[in-house]
Amino acid sequence: MTTILPRKDVVIVGLGWTGSILAHELTDQGLDVLAIERGPWRDTATDFNIGYAQDELRYSVRRDLFLQPAVETLTMRNDPSQTALPMRDFGSFLPGNGVGGAGVHWNGHTWRFWDSDFQIKTNLTKRYGPARIADLQVQDWGVTGAEMEPYYDQFEYLAGISGKAGNIKGQIQEGGNPFEDPRARDYPNPPMEMTYAPTLFANAGRSMGLHPFPTPSANMSRTYVNPLGITMGQCTYCGFCERFGCANYSKSSAQTTILPVLMKKANFEVRTDSEVLHVDLAAGGKSARGVTYVDTSGQEFFQPADLVLLCAYGLHNARLMMLSGIGKIYDPATGEGTVGRNYCYQTNSGVQVFFDDKNFNPFIAAGALGQTIDDYNGDAFDHGGLDFVGGAGINCIPTNGRPIGTRPTLPGTPKWGSAWKKATVAGYKSTLGFSSQGSSYATRTNYLDLDPTYKDRFGRPLMRMTFDFPDNDIRMSNYLCDRMEEIAKTLGGNQYNVGRRKKGWDSVPYQSTHNTGGAIMGTDPKKSAVNSFLQSWDVPNVFVIGASAFPQNAGKNPTGTVGALAYRAADGIRNHYLRNPGAPLVQA
Repeated sequence: MTTILPRKDVVIVGLGWTGSILAHELTDQGLDVLAIERGPWRDTATDFNIGYAQDELRYSVRRDLFLQPAVETLTMRNDPSQTALPMRDFGSFLPGNGVGGAGVHWNGHTWRFWDSDFQIKTNLTKRYGPARIADLQVQDWGVTGAEMEPYYDQFEYLAGISGKAGNIKGQIQEGGNPFEDPRARDYPNPPMEMTYAPTLFANAGRSMGLHPFPTPSANMSRTYVNPLGITMGQCTYCGFCERFGCANYSKSSAQTTILPVLMKKANFEVRTDSEVLHVDLAAGGKSARGVTYVDTSGQEFFQPADLVLLCAYGLHNARLMMLSGIGKIYDPATGEGTVGRNYCYQTNSGVQVFFDDKNFNPFIAAGALGQTIDDYNGDAFDHGGLDFVGGAGINCIPTNGRPIGTRPTLPGTPKWGSAWKKATVAGYKSTLGFSSQGSSYATRTNYLDLDPTYKDRFGRPLMRMTFDFPDNDIRMSNYLCDRMEEIAKTLGGNQYNVGRRKKGWDSVPYQSTHNTGGAIMGTDPKKSAVNSFLQSWDVPNVFVIGASAFPQNAGKNPTGTVGALAYRAADGIRNHYLRNPGAPLVQA
């Protein structure tokens, strides 16, 4: 029997970055807001205590903060001709679990996408002709870089990002990224203090005529008080960022930037350990009545609400839309449908340079401490004579030297035994690593839908992921590997190893948790699931916020853009939607 609860103005599914931002903005508007979170409550003092937060076995190896497949998994295959099989263990990507979501365990790279990323189809068609992207399904986002700028600024000042602007109001700034779009002001905090490896990498890049700059970091370079009055501490360079919560209040997350204020509000409530089963639609399917969820006792509840915001991890947003009948599921054979369309990932490769005479002290590190070269990212360089579009940032970001996971060895080293032990000792301090983080562009046959065979513990179909690296992206990645090999040669060392990306995406080894698409934004309801304010075209009192909105992924981490889109959605709801509830904010 389902228990019907008292009505709320707003119900939010998921309390990570986006859910916390929307909850704060809408409670400030005077609305009664409820967030429903599948995982447990997590807070810095109680869950990331300094006495046990730096436990590599618990958090990095056993993945204490991550979603477990027994709770929710998905099936995967590389192309539609294959039978998808369940992922019994998350490997390639690691969705978060609990309050704060993936924002708890991220490294902290905080990028702005460029105007050429947002208007990608228009830009590439104009510059290279439509034939260059005929095999791709790239789409414009429905927003411009200039329209997104104030929302990026809002998120960066909430999170206290450490960095150096490269373009302030059209004026190129020495030491910053000369390829970025104009911004209104500099980052709220200066760059982090560089260690030896990124310093050496930057010097090599400059000697080659490239333009290295400090990576924008959500690790605090100094003590910072954000616009909500929340104080964050200076980073101690402990090297326990990715896969860990921050015990020092030095890494931006919902816990360290927004929840201390939000949780004090009388018009906000969060219910943890409660899983939303589906959004309930009114007769005719044109509006949402609320959500149905179940708690850990198995009791089912219906929570009525005037406004439903899907703020879960991007893959979960798309699946919840499918399970709720919000929009039509994408069919690659016909090209019809929008939910599940344009699933994209990240196309990464790496280089290791081995030295005999250098000590990089890799344990002195932070998640986003380093230097980046954007000369080959996006459309910053001319693709006219090349056989691909897109690009990648080249990043030297020594995130950690944790003893279990950090074992760089020369190519050809045995995998075990005395020779391996000797090689790990020799390589630990004297290896410099850097990598390319490449764009992932949409194709017709990379998509999400519901699996016809496998179901979850509630009897609901699992999501099915069909994905392989497009030929375009493989060519792009190999081009970047050639450029990284040039940097490796400039760095010197006695040997280097280039790890090139190959076709045949494998879900087993970790690669990136930057899953995007599935509920993409745009201007055409036939090719996008949500409009530019992330409002569902089909059910206007449902908004879907997260990386699920990306029509394709750029060569940058998605979190900064996710945060900016959350603020844009909140702006649309506060200043437009609430004046005429239930009406679309954008006309098709």
